[in-house]
Amino acid sequence: MAQDSFGLEITTSSHKAATAWDRAVTESLEHRLTASERVKETLEADPECVMAQFFRGAMMLMIGTDRVHGKVADVVARAKKLSPQATRREQMYVAALEHWLAGKNDKACAVWNEVITEWPADILALRMHHHASFWSGNCKGLLGGPEHVYKALGESAPGISFVKGMVAFGCEENGNYRRAEKFGREAMEANENDLWSLHAVAHVLEMQCRHDEGRNLLNQPFGTWEDRTPFKDHLWWHSALFALEEGDIDRVLELYDREIRVDENGFYLDVQNAASLLKRLELVGVGVGERWDELADLAESRTGDHVMPFTDAHFMLALTGAGRFEAASSYLSSLKTFAREGGNDAAAVTNDVAVPLCEGLLAYAQERYEEAADGLCAFDHDLSPLGASHAQRDIFQQIKIDAVTRAGRSEAARLLLCEREARRPGSDWARNRLEALAQ
Repeated sequence: MAQDSFGLEITTSSHKAATAWDRAVTESLEHRLTASERVKETLEADPECVMAQFFRGAMMLMIGTDRVHGKVADVVARAKKLSPQATRREQMYVAALEHWLAGKNDKACAVWNEVITEWPADILALRMHHHASFWSGNCKGLLGGPEHVYKALGESAPGISFVKGMVAFGCEENGNYRRAEKFGREAMEANENDLWSLHAVAHVLEMQCRHDEGRNLLNQPFGTWEDRTPFKDHLWWHSALFALEEGDIDRVLELYDREIRVDENGFYLDVQNAASLLKRLELVGVGVGERWDELADLAESRTGDHVMPFTDAHFMLALTGAGRFEAASSYLSSLKTFAREGGNDAAAVTNDVAVPLCEGLLAYAQERYEEAADGLCAFDHDLSPLGASHAQRDIFQQIKIDAVTRAGRSEAARLLLCEREARRPGSDWARNRLEALAQ
């Protein structure tokens, strides 16, 4: 029985497999592309390594499409067959993977919670818990898990900077910006390769409208982080948001075209970044040319492929942004079918949130502003079941405010803008719109 660098047992008799697995975990926590190669190396050295089987399946699910589900089902079957020889902790990983594949995100998160409660040194389980909490909009989970692990391990534990980065992000999403920035910067100083900690600090600066500081934080040459997963493109998205708030449209478009634009793989986070940024540009009066078309092509090809409601809402932005209303209606019909028949957590969120949201987005794009305002205002401020962060969900708040304004509901628009300005002091977006309403 081998041990990894966190002192946790891993069921393998192969030193080569154990070494490759250890590297896979660290490289995954640093969002390195090579993590998948390390998993492959682990399996080549020991095809019966349950943890590597788990990670192979998890990496496929992280692509965010149901097109991989058949392959993941095979991995789950293989891992379950090997489970009797594995430790109880490893068996729990397999159980979580099976829940995840079935779309039972809450059950998977509950398993991760059990793992980190009993084995707080399992930082990979914490990252899985963090991921599951993030995509279910569970702010309490985003903070509670990392706080528990941080207090259990202390400052000197291996990998503690990764834990502090997750504490930072959890604090930010729960509104404790001061502590979030403190922990995030400490984690960055301890490990400059931890992009999640950098991301957490960027979120703090975004929410506090410290745009100049944000630009400086993310001021990197094009091509930086090329050895990282598509998560790196989300950092470029944050950089673009800071530039947009400062009115540097040329920089925003350059960032979009060089780093944010979606490639042919259409990774879900890239779709979210691109669609959100294009819509934000349009909301400040910037034409984006034909940039919607490639996103709309991708959206049409994914009709019927529903895994993440937050991504579905961005595909609707793409279709309506390109003026493809017939395709948008078809996509909406597909969402309704999934909501009725999906039978999992995503289907429930689709029914309760994504379908009415997408109906509002379609009405807005078709200039049916009264209908759009009614539909979008029904959510108040709570789109959290869609998952993602406050900053990411903000695009839908912006559209709602614009719909209410265009519907001629000046007082309602003023109230929404005042609320927004109170939450984000220093927001030029809100201030400019308030000034326009006063004229």
